[in-house]
Amino acid sequence: MLRFSGVILFLVASGFLYESNPGPARTIASGASLSGSLKSASPMLEPRSGHTATLLPDGKVLIVGGMRRNQDFYRSAELYDPATGKFQAAAGDMAIARVGHAAVLLHSGKVLIVGGWIGHGATDSAEICDPATGKFSTLARMTSRRGRPAAALLTSGDVLITGGGASDGPGGIASAEIFHAATGVFEPLGPMHSARIAQTTTVLRDGRVLIAGGRADSVTATAEIFDPATKKFTVTGNLLTARYKHSAGLLPDGRVLIAGGSDDRDWSGTLNSAEIYDPAKQAFTAASPLNESRFKLPEAVQLSSGQLLFAGGSKTVEVYDPVSRKFLIVSGEMDTARHFMTATKLNDGSVLLAGGYPGNDHSATATWIFHP
Repeated sequence: MLRFSGVILFLVASGFLYESNPGPARTIASGASLSGSLKSASPMLEPRSGHTATLLPDGKVLIVGGMRRNQDFYRSAELYDPATGKFQAAAGDMAIARVGHAAVLLHSGKVLIVGGWIGHGATDSAEICDPATGKFSTLARMTSRRGRPAAALLTSGDVLITGGGASDGPGGIASAEIFHAATGVFEPLGPMHSARIAQTTTVLRDGRVLIAGGRADSVTATAEIFDPATKKFTVTGNLLTARYKHSAGLLPDGRVLIAGGSDDRDWSGTLNSAEIYDPAKQAFTAASPLNESRFKLPEAVQLSSGQLLFAGGSKTVEVYDPVSRKFLIVSGEMDTARHFMTATKLNDGSVLLAGGYPGNDHSATATWIFHP
C-alpha cells in the first residue's frame, strides 16, 4: 500500500519506510576510539535493498532478491567472489520476485529462502538454492505467509522460522514453524507469546534461541526463549527499551548484545541504546550506547576477535569491544546512510557490506569491505 503525505512515501506491505529527509541530524560521541577500517569495493550488478547475503562453503557470497525501488522486486541472484573482488550473475533465478525474505545456509551447503513480500502482500513460498549448480528449486509452502520473518539455524540442522507480517500493516504475527532439512517439510509450532515483526533471533550456546523485541500493534519490549528439545516458547525478562528493526549478536561469553532500532515513531524514534541479555540470569542490563542512533539493521557480525560489528542506518560503522565494553568507530565512512543493507563475514575475517537504500526509495549497488 503506497501512501503519500508531504515528503514521506510509505511502503507498508514490505515493512520499509522511505522519506526524503531521513530523520534528525546524526551525532557522534566525542573522543570515540577507532577500530578497523572501511573501504569502498566493486558494486553489485543490481541496486538492492531488503535482499539477503549468505556466505557459501566455497567462500563466495550469494546475494538474493531484494528491491530496486517501491514495488520493483528481484527474482535474480548474484555471487560475490572475494578472490576477484567482483560480482557475477548466478546461474538461475528464484521462481518469484521477493524482498524482506530470510535466507539460511543449511548443513548440506544449500541455501534455504523463505517468505518475503511480493507486491503488497506476504508469501508462504520457499525455495532452495544449490550452489553447485546455481539453480533454485521450489519447496512445499510454509504454514503461514510471512513478510520479513526471522530464521535461525538450529544445532540439529533444522531451521526455526518466526513471526513476520502476514498482510498490509505494521504489525507482526505470533505463529512459528520449523523447516526440517532432511525431509523438506515445514512443521507448525505453537505460537510465540507475542506477535512480532522486525525482531531479532539469536542462537544461544546451549542451542536455545532468544527472540527479542519486534512489533505487533506497537513496538514491544518482550522477549522469549525457544527450546528445540521441547519445541516450546517461554517468556524471559523484558528488554529495558521496546525496540524493533534493531540488531543483535552473540558475545564470546555467551551473552547477547542488542543495540539500536527504533520505537513506534520509526525515523523520529531511532535509538542508540544497547543492552545485554544474560541467559543465566534471564535478564537484560544496560550496556554502553552506540555512538549513533541507527535502525533497519542487519544482524551483528561476530568478528574473529570476538568483537561485534554493527552497520546500517548511518554512514559510519561501529564495533563493540567486549573488553572495554564500548562501541568503537570504524575508520572511513560510506557515501551515505544505508538501510536494509547486508553484512557478511568473509573467510579472511573481513566483512562485506552491500546495498541498502538512503533517504529515498532507490536502492544502491555500492559495497564496502570492513577490515579489522
